[in-house]
Amino acid sequence: MNIIDSIAGYISPRWGALRAEWRNTLEAYRGNYDAGADGRLQSQWNIQNLSGEMTDRYDRDRVRARARDLERNSDTMNSVVRAFRRNVIGSGIHIRVTTGDADINETLEKMWKKWCKRFNCDVTGQQSFTQIVRMCIQRKIVDGGILVVKRYTNQGILPLQLQILEVDELDISQLAPKRKGNRVVGGIEYNRWNRPEGYWIRQYSIDGYTQTEPVYIEAKDVVFYFSKKRPSQIREISDLSPSLTRIKDMNEFMHAVTLKEKIAACLAVFIKRIASIGGPGRGSHKAGPDATYAGKRVVPGMIMELNAGDEAQMLNPAGQGTDATSFIKTLQRMVSSSNGLSYESTSRDMSETNYASARQSMIEDDLTYGEEREILVENFLDEIYESFVISCWLKGVIQAADFWENLERYLSHEWVVIPRRWIDPYKEASANSVALKTGQKTFQQSCTENGRDWKQVIDEMADARDYANDRGIDLMAMISGRDPGSSEMEESYGQSADQGKAYAEESEGRE
Repeated sequence: MNIIDSIAGYISPRWGALRAEWRNTLEAYRGNYDAGADGRLQSQWNIQNLSGEMTDRYDRDRVRARARDLERNSDTMNSVVRAFRRNVIGSGIHIRVTTGDADINETLEKMWKKWCKRFNCDVTGQQSFTQIVRMCIQRKIVDGGILVVKRYTNQGILPLQLQILEVDELDISQLAPKRKGNRVVGGIEYNRWNRPEGYWIRQYSIDGYTQTEPVYIEAKDVVFYFSKKRPSQIREISDLSPSLTRIKDMNEFMHAVTLKEKIAACLAVFIKRIASIGGPGRGSHKAGPDATYAGKRVVPGMIMELNAGDEAQMLNPAGQGTDATSFIKTLQRMVSSSNGLSYESTSRDMSETNYASARQSMIEDDLTYGEEREILVENFLDEIYESFVISCWLKGVIQAADFWENLERYLSHEWVVIPRRWIDPYKEASANSVALKTGQKTFQQSCTENGRDWKQVIDEMADARDYANDRGIDLMAMISGRDPGSSEMEESYGQSADQGKAYAEESEGRE
């Protein structure tokens, strides 16, 4: 009972009794959720509800700096980052143009292949487009996001080139909006709907120290590649923020274990000197000089004479080093699972897997990579390709009088990702064969999953058959293992190739 209860009870015993009863009711109330309790076990769990930007703003730079530190110094951190870097776009990513005009399709695909070379797509001339994409994936995972600015120069085969900027270059000190009614938060100018309208980019000399006035870049020329996890979030936060403390713990634990193992592996020798038993005077000295041990080391095959009465004692630390394997595996699994990956994909430890478990892990990992690939394609690649097509039309690479009237048609395309290699090619090929025969999968789907254009595959099959026939080689007999000259096999292969080529031509006509 506090002083207020005492005063209330003195003035009105009834009030005092009601206050006491109410207080007992509150103390007895447990709540419906353990996570909402504020008892002893949760007494240090201090939290508050803030908007996405307020939650991230004060920790964003520190979290990013710590993530970069672990990126430089932690093998565990790099195992996670490289898993995303390797698998989001696989061995590479290609474009398949689907405008419906075969000539324009071929022209745009050839020009895209040329533009993706480092001297054409990168303002610095140092990275190809695929290398830029991989770097962007890594920076998004570590930093939380990255800025891709579309620049229009005369350095390449097209006016369009890309400049990559880190999120550090957003001028967070800028507060004055360029347009009335807008506001600037974190270096980005937003309208009333929180839609970016421009980016304020810090400027500095090449030495990195001399600051100059920031530059304003329209949002239409900037691709801000990051993951949005809350409606009120307007800027990036490192994707690995939930895992950083765990990764740091792993580093410190391994450092401690390594140091302990180094100490346990050491062998030291101490010389225990025995005081002379003789009395003072001449009798206490032996003839000849005393042996000194300074700088002496224990080496194989050594023979050394000790002074009279001296005794050598070995110091060999007892005990085995801590078996850190199980503990490290547990931490690695937690770090991997928090990022939607399997333990095997980051640790590269396949000792406890079989075909079924490895295949299941790959399926689950592919779902995670698929989410990242979706953000990459929709928020980055599609916009870059659309700007590329417009640049091609302005440059005169393609001729289309109705370009702006049918813009969607000329921008139509598909991204083909080169897949990873199979665990068991025979089982995978057999499964694809069954799926094709039973109609569960089309030929187009099968080719796309393998990173190939199905029309090109059919053309290559027909070309290989025709060329082999011209050279007098029974190609199908070699592939199938049947006897050469089998009329049944020749007829079957010929019909398949002809039908495939006819179907490709018919599909091309329909498009």
